[in-house]
Amino acid sequence: MTKPALIDSGIPDKMVSTDKLFGFKWHMQVPAFSTREEHVPDIDPDYKFEPEVTRGILAGFAHNRRVIVQGYHGTGKSTHIEQVAARLNWPCIRVNLDSHISRTDLIGRDVITLKDGKQITQFQEGILPWSLARPMALVFDEYDAGRPDVMFVIQRVLEAQGKFTLLDQNRVISPHPYFRLFATANTIGLGDSTGLYHGTQPINQGQMDRWNIVATLNYLPPEQELEIIVSKVKSMAKQKDQLKSMIAMANLTREGFMNGDLSTVMSPRTVINWAENVVIFNDVHLAFKLTFLNKCDENERPIIGEYYQRCFNNDILGQT
Repeated sequence: MTKPALIDSGIPDKMVSTDKLFGFKWHMQVPAFSTREEHVPDIDPDYKFEPEVTRGILAGFAHNRRVIVQGYHGTGKSTHIEQVAARLNWPCIRVNLDSHISRTDLIGRDVITLKDGKQITQFQEGILPWSLARPMALVFDEYDAGRPDVMFVIQRVLEAQGKFTLLDQNRVISPHPYFRLFATANTIGLGDSTGLYHGTQPINQGQMDRWNIVATLNYLPPEQELEIIVSKVKSMAKQKDQLKSMIAMANLTREGFMNGDLSTVMSPRTVINWAENVVIFNDVHLAFKLTFLNKCDENERPIIGEYYQRCFNNDILGQT
């Protein structure tokens, strides 16, 4: 079998320290690129990094570890990986493993093209062999929602030096020395017993065992969540007492979910949306209805109304 040359579109040419880029000190120096290219994510200057998760992701970049970040929805798992890559100037692309992603999307397919006025069949490589040959961070979102046939394709490259064989092309692709693989998941491969994440499924434990690092990113302490919301919705910076009540409301829904009382939970993303809608409507109660309450099961709304009464001393269900 032939072995194609790697794409050398640049390699990390400097080492950076974590205190300047991520706001905490760590013993590890991390490789980075001096220049940015089109696949490097944009930097969000207001992004707040969770130190433990950031260390896990940085270890993936520095030591070629396979890293999966799991946790509840809306906590910023994919964004966390992207923002680390952005500060390292590391090219990064995301693939959502929904039900429409097939093996041919990942591997490639034969396509008919015109050349010199004649129809010819050419192989168009998929995202996996394309990424493998480059200094690229490939992120599989919703990893626990992938179809079984797709998951077995991914399993081939989970080993750090795992080669990828294109049987139809008689080619073996060795991963670029600076190819990196990440994933995000709402569950950790054991399936979903809550009913919150429809479409997820148990993952072959032989495959899960190939992930070197499993980081958990769940809901942050209220003071950290407040910092994030203020950084995202700066016009509410002077309304911190109201924001604290909004976060308290969100935490009650999270506790209710953990206890099995609610099936719908307010993620940090939901609270940010709520704050943005407060600015638009200039009415925290209307914004809550339009952001969250109208999504909830009718049978669970009395519980949510009780939580809201505690946080805002307002009968949200009695409003018209």
